[in-house]
Amino acid sequence: MQSTNPVTAPDEVEVPDLSLERGSYVPYYRQIRDQVEALIKAGKLKPGQIIFSEGACATKLGVSKMTVRQAFQALRSEGLLIIEKGKRPMISSGRIQKDFQKLRGFTAEMTRRGLKPSSKVLQFEKAAPDAATANLLRLWRNDEVYRVRRLRYADKEIVGLETILLPARMFPDLAKTDLENQSLYALMETRYAIAVEWSEEELEAIPAEKDDAKVLQVAPGFPLFSMRRIVFAKDDIPVEYGHSLFRGDRYTASVISHR
Repeated sequence: MQSTNPVTAPDEVEVPDLSLERGSYVPYYRQIRDQVEALIKAGKLKPGQIIFSEGACATKLGVSKMTVRQAFQALRSEGLLIIEKGKRPMISSGRIQKDFQKLRGFTAEMTRRGLKPSSKVLQFEKAAPDAATANLLRLWRNDEVYRVRRLRYADKEIVGLETILLPARMFPDLAKTDLENQSLYALMETRYAIAVEWSEEELEAIPAEKDDAKVLQVAPGFPLFSMRRIVFAKDDIPVEYGHSLFRGDRYTASVISHR
C-alpha cells in the first residue's frame, strides 16, 4: 500500500505553519511577508533553500495565488527571495549594501560584510582601446589595455557582472595573475606599487539586456544597478575604468550625508 504523505525534495521545505489574522487591518500579503521574513531571520529558512510554491502557500492559507505573489515580490524586492522564471523561489541572504563613502574593491567590500567573495573570469584580452577609453585613461599613442570581464559572487550567489579596462603598460604580466581568487586593488599595491586613492562614479538603474540577463541568470528587463567608475592613484593618474552591473535583488547603495 502506497503512503499518502506528500513527498518533499531534499532541497525544498514544506509550507511552514503560517497563519492569517482575518480581522486585522494588515493586508494578507503583508502578514505572509512578515512571517516569512521572521522565519528567515530566525534561521528556520536558510539561504539556498528552495521553498514552497505560491500555489501551495495559497492553498494552505485559503487565499489567492496573487496574494502570495505580492508577498513573495515584496520579499524579493528586499533581497530575501530569489525568484527566477520557471523555478521555485529560493531563500537569499539579503541585499548587499554598497558604501560609496569608501573606495573599496568588491573583495574587500564583501569580506567586510562577512560574505565570501569569489569571481569567474569570463574574458581576458589585451587590445587597442577605443577613443573614449583612451581619453578616460589618458593613454599614450599605441598604448594597449587589458579588458577583463568577471562574474562576481557573494557566498556562491551571483551578485554582478564587472568589466574593467586597465592600462597594459602599468601592469606587465597581468595575464599570469589569478584574478578569480584575489583582490585586484591589493594586487595593484603589493605587486605593482600602485595604491588607489579616489574614484569618480556614475550610478543609474537600468533594465537587463538579453545577453547580460543570461549571464546574471535573470530575465531580460530585470532591474540592474549600473555603476561606471574611473579609479585614480597618486597624482590623479587614472589606473582603471570599470562598468559593473549588479542584480537589483542583491545590491543596494548606502550614502551618509551631513549638512
